[in-house]
Amino acid sequence: MQRLIGILLFISVSAQAQLKEFELVLKDHLFYPARLEVPSNEKIRLLIRNEDNDPEEFDSFDLNREKVLFPGRVNVIYIGPLEPGEYFFFGEFAPDTARGSVVAVPQKVGQP
Repeated sequence: MQRLIGILLFISVSAQAQLKEFELVLKDHLFYPARLEVPSNEKIRLLIRNEDNDPEEFDSFDLNREKVLFPGRVNVIYIGPLEPGEYFFFGEFAPDTARGSVVAVPQKVGQP
């Protein structure tokens, strides 16, 4: 049984290591880039670096995600696989400025 658990953990860690990573930066209560293109139909790792001195809460009804972003830290959110389209997100503590979207784009044949 322990061997099976070890194998499953190895597979899980290996699969996560192969995920494509994309980065957002929160600075001055704004997300950069405000529009982030990612491949559709793939699970990805979204790294969000909060460069503000205050915490923020990443919220997305479209992505069904919410996470507190602590200042000075890189926060990880896994999303997808996403159908092609645009998925909006915002910062709950600064909803008028901290806004953006993830755009899932179909990959062209032969494109990595």
